[in-house]
Amino acid sequence: MALSYQDQAKVFKALCDPKRIAILQLLRSGEKCACVLLDSLELPQSGLSYHMKILCESGLVSSRPEGTASSSGSTKAAACSSCADMRAVRAAIS
Repeated sequence: MALSYQDQAKVFKALCDPKRIAILQLLRSGEKCACVLLDSLELPQSGLSYHMKILCESGLVSSRPEGTASSSGSTKAAACSSCADMRAVRAAIS
């Protein structure tokens, strides 16, 4: 199922920030606790929360509460769909 233009815009917004790309790279190997992401990135907790909110809204990442922390992981279906959308855009502008 193709993403709507609004959903595609959310994905592109999520991918246009270097910190969010770094978060996605960290999540490629599997689900991570927020504390692990904080240790790997030069971000305050509020910064990680902001970026995670955008990634979750885009559908590229899912998050679930785990006690007083949260765990996050990438959603492969959304990532595959997003890559296909990006290829289509690239082909259209080439």
